Amino acid sequence: MRKMLLVDGNSLLHRAFHALPPLRTSKGVHTNAVYGFLNMLFRILQEEKPDYITVTFDKKGPTFRHTEYAAYKATRPRTPDELIGQFDILKDILVALRIKFFEVEGFEADDILGTLSKKGEKAGIFSIVVTGDKDALQLVSSNTSVMLTKKGISDLEVYDPAKVKARYGISAECITDMKGLMGDKSDNIPGVPGIGEKTAAKLIQEFGTLDNILKNTHQLKGKLRENLEKHSDQAIISKHLATIVTDVPLEFGFEDIAYREPDYDTLMTLFRELEFYSLIERLKPKDNAVQQVKQVAEKTMKIHNADDFQNLVHEITAERQIAVIADAKRKDLKSFKINGIYISVNDKSFFIDAPWLEDKNLLTELKSILEDSDIYKITHDGKLLRNVLRQLDIDFVSQFDVMLAAYLLEPSKPQYDITTLVMEYLGEKISETADLGEKIAYLYKLKETLDDKIREYNMESLFYDVEMPLSVVLADMENAGIKVNPDKLKELGAKFGRKLGYLTEDIYSKAGMEFNINSPKQLGEVLFEKLSLPVIKKTKTGYSTDAEVLEKLRPSFPIVESILEYRFLMKMKSTYADGLLALVDKDTERIYTNFNQTVTSTGRISSTEPNLQNIPVKTEEGKHIRGVFTADGPGHVLLSGDYSQIELRVLAHISEDKSLIEAFIKGEDIHTRTASEVFEVPPEDVTPSLRDKAKAVNFGIVYGISDYGLAQGLGISNQEAKAYIDAYFKRYPGVRDYVRETIRKAKLSGYVTTLLNRRRYIPDINSRNYHLRSFAERTAMNTPIQGSAADIIKVAMVKIYRHLKEYNLKAKILLQVHDELILDVPEDELSLVKQILKQDMENAIPLKVPLVVDFTHGYTWEEL
Repeated sequence: MRKMLLVDGNSLLHRAFHALPPLRTSKGVHTNAVYGFLNMLFRILQEEKPDYITVTFDKKGPTFRHTEYAAYKATRPRTPDELIGQFDILKDILVALRIKFFEVEGFEADDILGTLSKKGEKAGIFSIVVTGDKDALQLVSSNTSVMLTKKGISDLEVYDPAKVKARYGISAECITDMKGLMGDKSDNIPGVPGIGEKTAAKLIQEFGTLDNILKNTHQLKGKLRENLEKHSDQAIISKHLATIVTDVPLEFGFEDIAYREPDYDTLMTLFRELEFYSLIERLKPKDNAVQQVKQVAEKTMKIHNADDFQNLVHEITAERQIAVIADAKRKDLKSFKINGIYISVNDKSFFIDAPWLEDKNLLTELKSILEDSDIYKITHDGKLLRNVLRQLDIDFVSQFDVMLAAYLLEPSKPQYDITTLVMEYLGEKISETADLGEKIAYLYKLKETLDDKIREYNMESLFYDVEMPLSVVLADMENAGIKVNPDKLKELGAKFGRKLGYLTEDIYSKAGMEFNINSPKQLGEVLFEKLSLPVIKKTKTGYSTDAEVLEKLRPSFPIVESILEYRFLMKMKSTYADGLLALVDKDTERIYTNFNQTVTSTGRISSTEPNLQNIPVKTEEGKHIRGVFTADGPGHVLLSGDYSQIELRVLAHISEDKSLIEAFIKGEDIHTRTASEVFEVPPEDVTPSLRDKAKAVNFGIVYGISDYGLAQGLGISNQEAKAYIDAYFKRYPGVRDYVRETIRKAKLSGYVTTLLNRRRYIPDINSRNYHLRSFAERTAMNTPIQGSAADIIKVAMVKIYRHLKEYNLKAKILLQVHDELILDVPEDELSLVKQILKQDMENAIPLKVPLVVDFTHGYTWEEL
């Protein structure tokens, strides 16, 4: 007998939503209900293997039941916002699954289920109704069973006529009579007061139907009789409301709902966007291109001799497009142990292992191939590969980096390794034991998919003109490193050590005992028990001695002043003096950092191992640390080009605020101008204190600061801080409008963009949680500003790098620190390089206000 699966979409999506914990994509799209629904659906499909399948939904708007009984479902809570959007997502997936769904105005999903089951019965088709609504049990017959969710969505119980009888003591046809008597709280169906399931079942067992019960109330006694006679009309309407309609007007043929193969391409695209990776693996795509890649990935040809290599050369020459990955491990601070190079050409993968890379003839030919700009090169982490191949004297530049492309598409992801990208974008799971030979074959297909997305999001210029060439700039900066004076680092370490010794004795003296100052537990006991300082905050493990607590105690207790000084010096010694000394290359006396291009959500470049963007500058000790970084030697200087107030200038540009634009065009001091506007005093009467407050407001607005945040920063009340912010927006209405419009658009689209169309998704922008939503709104407000500033300095870096090469200059970019570029420059090139920096930095991206760069130079970083 043919089998038809009828799925109650409304009921099960609600069930899945409440059964599963919150789940959302990195873009903030809620998906838990859809994910749960699909897991259940795929399991049932696998077990039942139906010939026909359809899903039904409620149509928006009132049904005939609402017309007949105004209070129908009136007590139901509003559908959560997090669920509402998942209905359309599920419907898109059903289309891709080629599963037809029905929704009919004026009727509910279970009415359509009832109608379809009756049509199936007439056609000799057995129906299985899947739902979480017990009302559907009235449909059970010899030709229809009901799968009812028991708890959550994973536990399903199948009801046939015998099971209904055993469970309720009545036949399935009498379920509506039972509902008429007992009502249904979930649908606000009243029933008869005082009658529950057991009483209703006994009455039906004795009298058969609701009509017979109402005709024979004289045989009943007491309150039961009284209620039945008093509420008979209510019982009749309740039965009517609970009765599933089986003649909904539907135009369809069974061939329309035949179970068929999905549209795998569309389905995989949807699953990747929704980050349903386990479902991708479960529902393998019939993608011939990907299957072909998989076959290639499983066999890599190893180069054994010169003939093998010539075959590779022939393949490359014919195809003119390759994928390249190196098998290399970092040996020390700047060099690598190269085990071999993988090259994929069309449908073949090759491996050149280390011994062959020592063959001069082979290496010469390989160099000409990898340096040929007419051969299109795809890779993963081209910045790293450029530095690896540099050891073989190969000047490698790739045309497409799948890691960079994936980062641009979703900049908040934790990782962009090949295995993850293949799963996300191609729907294939690469074995955990797979080597690079298996992985490289997927780069072609990844490139196609990612490139399509880059173009769809209008990011071609950002990717090809900025990020790809920037990876070359950053690779060369990493390779250059920066010169340091190790002797001076040792001196500073010793000096900090001596000061720490004095402070230790001072703290012991003030405490009246010796203890481990670095132990929060011991420190807490000394401060709050022995010395009886007021307890500010406690943690699970004892007293809090964090910086916030100690700062509150500092003014009143000299020992706290000493402890804070101790902590500061300990960090200066361990992190900077000793920490940096350990990272100095003994041969070159340079420090080599990593510039991360795929880490920050705003597009900013970050620096790690060590973080050279975080070298202190505001304290004397911090300045001395900067003093150990030097130019390359005699005849060289360090040149700094530092953007002046770039984020405020970007704010003026994108907000189009007339006052801000005017101030920057006139070259006014923007903080003095803001102080004058906000505090309503003439510019000449702005005191340093007022200017500092205005500066805090200016930058606070850029970073989406709250009343509380500004109040904490300035040491004023929340009301006063709010008054400052309100006054600011009154004086700069363009900024106020920008903030409102940016947040409005973010709530609609789920993301914000920079001047170069860089995207950042804001997952919590529509959250019901006030704190999450407020933070998301501040992020939405700030990202276009901070991200555009990042775009500007990146464009400038690419231009400067090209011009330095074009003029054959020896100057080189060493560091990018926030809004500043630091270069090592021969003194005889200083004038020209400064001109290049001024031209390229101030004209990186045209704005409605001028970009201004401040220049300084000196032999050490401290002098800049």
